Amino acid sequence: MGERERLGDHRGRRDADRTGRPSGDRGAVADGKPRFVVQIHDARTLHFDFRLQVGDVLKSWSVPKGPSARPKDKRLAVPTEDHPLEYEEFEGVLARGEDGGGTVIVWDRGTYEPLGPDTGVEEGLRRGHVSFRLHGAKLRGTYALTRFKGEDEWLLVKAGGGHGHGHGTPDPRRARSVRTGRTLAQVAAGV
Repeated sequence: MGERERLGDHRGRRDADRTGRPSGDRGAVADGKPRFVVQIHDARTLHFDFRLQVGDVLKSWSVPKGPSARPKDKRLAVPTEDHPLEYEEFEGVLARGEDGGGTVIVWDRGTYEPLGPDTGVEEGLRRGHVSFRLHGAKLRGTYALTRFKGEDEWLLVKAGGGHGHGHGTPDPRRARSVRTGRTLAQVAAGV
């Protein structure tokens, strides 16, 4: 399935000219390694969007509490529609009243390495479990996404031994973008 077909839901629900969001007409610059991005999104509800590049799209999950660097923290991750690769760079204000309207910052981004069977990330996601090592500015180490209820509920967990190390999720209202150093409030105010 090509990018156009995979992004059908995304494009069909949004008018890029009205919303201020990436259209998906051009892809992100690829360096040969799959990318990931974590965005903080102040829309109808304040949440984190966790996105993994799989082929020519960003597979996406809404993570209400955000990813954690503590191995014992389990985070609910609800799948959303695929997004264009250029979303990796998107930061700004999406038109209120539109699907997903609100302020977005890029909290973390980087590359990742798929781990486990050689079947690939896409097949792992179809089967309900995928492990990967993140190389981000803030998130580093091995994480896993595991489906636990039907198609709509997954867990995002950092792998690790016994005791929890690392930091939990930041306060999203105080968190800063890895792209610009700005907070949600600064982006919303156009500062």
